[in-house]
This record gives sequence, structure tokens and C-alpha cells, in this order.
Amino acid sequence: MRVLRHPQQTGELLKSRLEAWRAYEPLFREVERIVEDVKRRGDEALVEYTRKFDGVDLTELGIRVPREKVEEAYEKVPDGFPEAVETLRDRVSQVASRMLENLKTEVELDGVSIKIEPKPVESAGCYVPGGRASYPSTAVMTSTPAKAAGVERVVACTPPGEGGSVNPATLVALDLCGVDEVYRVGGAQAVAAMAYGTETIKPVRVVVGPGNRYVTAAKMLVSRSVRVDLPAGPSELLVLADSSADPTLVALDLVSQAEHDVDAVCGLVTDSEDLAFRVVEEVERILGGCGRREVVSESLSKNGFVVVCGSMEEALEFVDEFAPEHLEVHVSNPEDLAGRVRSAGVVLVGPYAPTAFSDYYAGLNHVLPTGGYAHSYSGLSVLDFVRLVGFVESTPEALRESLKVVELLSKVEGLPNHLESVSGRFG
Repeated sequence: MRVLRHPQQTGELLKSRLEAWRAYEPLFREVERIVEDVKRRGDEALVEYTRKFDGVDLTELGIRVPREKVEEAYEKVPDGFPEAVETLRDRVSQVASRMLENLKTEVELDGVSIKIEPKPVESAGCYVPGGRASYPSTAVMTSTPAKAAGVERVVACTPPGEGGSVNPATLVALDLCGVDEVYRVGGAQAVAAMAYGTETIKPVRVVVGPGNRYVTAAKMLVSRSVRVDLPAGPSELLVLADSSADPTLVALDLVSQAEHDVDAVCGLVTDSEDLAFRVVEEVERILGGCGRREVVSESLSKNGFVVVCGSMEEALEFVDEFAPEHLEVHVSNPEDLAGRVRSAGVVLVGPYAPTAFSDYYAGLNHVLPTGGYAHSYSGLSVLDFVRLVGFVESTPEALRESLKVVELLSKVEGLPNHLESVSGRFG
């Protein structure tokens, strides 16, 4: 892991972060061809791209995963796995439901009744990465808030593995979360199918879920036609720590996040030079015997860093400029400092809220903005599956009271019939 001084040596790090998404620009042309092809040829294009990119022929297997395969999946997962999924699902659902309740607003303004209520979209599509990997937690995170919002039709697309199989853990998770349809198709072609529809896959109103660069680029492209959630690229963790932090815990969390893949971004920001070098030493020690050692080692070597700042104020400035997906706060006054953070996907406060705990148990959604998009995007939530609809009701007295304001504004805007539509009610 690189050790950098802020601000003297962090300019290139922050600059490269701002420019990282520019790598998508040449990719857009390739992805747009796929998206347009799926729009034009439907299932035929899905079969062709699945054969090309996944090595699976869906001609006989079919694009949709049949119910019997879902039922068989329960026999292939470890004992206790369904119960673990149900625990995570229920916690995510409780958070989503409480958020939904708080969206309801009622205001009385001198005879005018205003109500704002969340209404679910009719359908939603969840992208769940797959193929040779298994991400049942992502299945939970993408589908549960949709169901909590009251979305009637929730579908999922996930890339097929060897022989066209879909990972049993993913199938079980999707089923336990009440997903209505599962399709064994991945990549940009899956996003296009959910957005525009094919003979087999009916289009949806919202497309959500993380994926590789092709999936992310496809979501950006289809956002011209359907609602999407957020750009979610390689996973990130930034740890904000002072001299009171336990270097072993910090190192464990950095290693944990680095095992996602070689493109994961993991860093420590501190005002303690002593802690910085102790964490580097702990990382090296842990690397000697950790699982997925090659992935972790390459990730930390390529994208890992330690930033040493002159003060905690400087460290906070760096955090907000970096805008990480996950931010862990390991300082002597974590609640106070965490409350001052402005840009992060999720802020994990104190030593007992590691990223893995948040991802697998806490109840907050772990589909979060990466690549600096936490400056302007929030994490996936029930808000992505509802529209806020306003209702207005007025008494005759309140409408009459509005006449002078309506008259002035309609006159200035050159819309005389606006006034007539109000004044005409009083003869």
C-alpha cells in the first residue's frame, strides 16, 4: 500500500479518481450497439450475446429460469442459509418500510389541504451479478426495497454459469424475497432487455443493481428511457482513523474489502503517522495467511493507499473530496466526527460497525455509489421504487382568497385563461 502525504502527494490520486469514469466513454459505443440490437431483435439478440459472452446456448434451456430449478436450488444450499437470507431480508425490509412511512406528508394551509404520498412503480428489474460468482446478498438488497415499496412485478436478471445454471444461493435468495421472474441473462443485454422488453421479458419501469463496466454503461444509456438507480462500480472502503484506532481492526477491514476483486479501492486516512505504518505492517502480516490472497494482494498493491494528514480537519476535507462508497470512522469521538461527513455512500461509526457487518446484517442497503458519485447520489433504497404523488383539495373560501395572487401571476406570465379558470367559479 502506498503511503502519501496530504495535500502534497494526493493530487494525482484525487485527479485519477475524477477521471476514472471517462474510461466509460469509448465503452459507450460498444454497449450502445448491444442495447440497440436487443431493442431491435429481442430474444434472438439475448441468445446470441449469451452464447458469445457466457458460452451458454439458451436455445433449448430457455431464457427464464423455470420454477422447478428454483425449488431444486433449496437442496443445494448449506443448512441455515435460507434462515440467514430471511434475517437479512427482514432487516432491510424494516428499514425500507420505516422510510416509506416517513415519506407521507400532510399540510393544512388556510383551507387548502395538501397531501404527498409515495406510490410504487408498477414493475422493477434487478440486476444481480453472477456467472461463476454468487451474490445472494445483492439479490436481497435489490429486490427487498422494491417489494417493501409495493411494486407488483419484480424481475431479476443474472448471468448463467456453466451449462446455463444459475447459482443456487442466488435463486434461493431471490425466491425468499418474492421475486416474480428470474432470467438467466447478464451483461448489457440484460439491462437492455429489462428496459425495453423482448418476446420473453416484459419491460420494467425501473432498473437497479450493480455490475461490471458493461452493465453500468448500459444503465447510463437506458436511463434516457427508464429510471435507474446509481452508478455502482468496483467496491470501495475508506477508513478515517486517529491514534486511538486499533491497527489490527483497520487492517482486517481493508483486507476484507480488498477481497471483492482486484479493482476494489481501499484506503486509510489518518492524522497519525505512527498508526499509518502500524496498519501497513498489520496488512502485510494478515496477507501471509488470508483467504483469496492473490486477489487481496493485487487489489491493495494496485489501488490501496494510506494518506497521512496534518490534522483531522485535513483528513475530513480529503474524505469529502474522495466521496467513498463505504467510510469507517475509527476515532476517539466517532459520533461527532461522523456527523460532519458530507459525501459518502454509508458512514460506519465506531469499531463495532465494520463494512462486512453493514453488508450482511445491519439492514442498510449495500448497493451504494462509487467512483466519487457519492457527491451527488444516495445508496439504493425504497425511494428508488416509488413516485411521490401530491393531492390538493381546497375550500371555496380558500380558492376565493387566491384570486389576487392568481391574477398577478397569470398577468405577468401572459396566461389570462388561468385567471378565468379560477374567477369563473364565482360568477
